[in-house]
Amino acid sequence: MRAIIEFCSSNLHSGTELVMKKLEERPDLDVIEYGCLGNCGECYTFPYALVNGEIVAAANAEELEQQIENKIKQIDEMLDLLGE
Repeated sequence: MRAIIEFCSSNLHSGTELVMKKLEERPDLDVIEYGCLGNCGECYTFPYALVNGEIVAAANAEELEQQIENKIKQIDEMLDLLGE
């Protein structure tokens, strides 16, 4: 199962555009940009993305990239445990 990473176009100013472009290069991920993800409080305050529908946020874009990678790894480990 491919992870779905969703970005808000209003949040790209915080450096998440570079993270999004880097993740788009990976064939094992589905990366989507939306005009709005409906999380305006998070969007205004810090870099964030949704990973399989869960908010992943960090203080800066570099940390966000690492948090997204950690979340993808958690998802993969859970799928392995379930035998998928």
